[in-house]
Amino acid sequence: MFRPQIPTMPQPTGLVTPPATVIVEPTTITPGTPVLPSAPAAPDSSRPVVQLTPGTALALVGGGTAVVLVVGAVLVSMLLAVAITGASVAVCTVVLRSLLNADAKRR
Repeated sequence: MFRPQIPTMPQPTGLVTPPATVIVEPTTITPGTPVLPSAPAAPDSSRPVVQLTPGTALALVGGGTAVVLVVGAVLVSMLLAVAITGASVAVCTVVLRSLLNADAKRR
């Protein structure tokens, strides 16, 4: 009951053909004349050359500045939200503590 059962490989069904044998015929190697390497030519670059004009450079600087300002504003607003939440939780804690202490002194 607790012994593992190893499944048996199923036998193939249908028409089974043996694998075809490949005959490799030997070839002769004839020595040729050695080819001298030519002088290396300059590689032809298929990439377009990027040229920065003053207008595009100004646009890149302006875009980068805008991204930095937006990311900075988002981070500062998140920091302010955390600070305001922390201050409000602290005020609520002080109010609840004073209410509980005042209630305990009355008894």
